[in-house]
Amino acid sequence: MGAVRKVKNTAEQAKGQAKRAAGKVAGDDLLRVEGKADEMKGSLGQAAEKVKDAFKK
Repeated sequence: MGAVRKVKNTAEQAKGQAKRAAGKVAGDDLLRVEGKADEMKGSLGQAAEKVKDAFKK
């Protein structure tokens, strides 16, 4: 289950990067902020998975 979550978190980060880039090109500040939030959500998920992995060892 952990591997699936890691992939989902990575996808969330990529989605956020794409949104931020689209917002930057379009001059849409709201889209840029949403993209940054998605990136952070993915990053936090990745960090949580790393902590879980550390405690499993």
